[in-house]
Amino acid sequence: MAIVNARELLFKATEEKYAVGAFNITNIIEMEAVVEEAIERKAPLIIQASVSPSKSIRPEVIAAVYRTLAESAPIPICMHLDHCTDVDFCRTCADAGYTNIMIDASKQVYEENVRQTREVTEYCHRVGNISVEGELGTVAGVEDQIKVSEDEAALCDPEAAVRFVEETGVDILAPAIGTAHGIYKTANPKLDFDRLKRIFDLFNAKGPRVPLVIHGGTGLSPEVVKKLVALGGSKFNVSTDLKHALIDATFDYISANRAQYNPGKVDKAVKEAIKKRINYWIDLLGCAGKA
Repeated sequence: MAIVNARELLFKATEEKYAVGAFNITNIIEMEAVVEEAIERKAPLIIQASVSPSKSIRPEVIAAVYRTLAESAPIPICMHLDHCTDVDFCRTCADAGYTNIMIDASKQVYEENVRQTREVTEYCHRVGNISVEGELGTVAGVEDQIKVSEDEAALCDPEAAVRFVEETGVDILAPAIGTAHGIYKTANPKLDFDRLKRIFDLFNAKGPRVPLVIHGGTGLSPEVVKKLVALGGSKFNVSTDLKHALIDATFDYISANRAQYNPGKVDKAVKEAIKKRINYWIDLLGCAGKA
């Protein structure tokens, strides 16, 4: 029950109009904090690791910790590889035990995006119960090794999205609608809500078929987040917010305790800071009690 792929979690979220928090982690302490808070709130969970932490910690280590935490958890948990541009590394993480893989070929021309996404999708479906996320259009900002300038960013064409899913067999779609990775440069970023609704209706108006992902959650107002969820965003990615919580909690603890050299206390401070942010997002996304 506890070890699931993202598609299993997101069909229910799509139907009931809430979103599952997809939280990027960079170390094991963060992973533990995310799981503990999700269990406390009885919320389904997607743990995400992008390429850099996956390579640094190693996919087999991340997958082993994931299995250890998830197998004993009373909530469903997915382990997701985020924004991977390398087909071979997608395979490596699928083989290691990740249960959802994102192949991000969105900066490629359409035909190459289709080819790479189809290749990863066919592999993941063949080797195990692994769902696949693809992206159409490009999300501005910086996420791990991927940098997209505002000039390069392009919004997702709804009709092209239908063709993309049909041609790739991908399970989950991340459509670019104007959100951005990192910190927004304005308090009121220009998001195309109508575009999101159109894409949602094309896929899911008659029942959940292709769950939609919202990238670039950090910095959006609560009102905007709730509107994106109401319009059909059922997987909501949060990365930068947790990085800030980790760094700020570490800095604050060390600054206030210069005479102490106890790494366990630093880890505890980080855990508490991360759990507070997870609690905030679970409330905002409406997924508390949905496990």
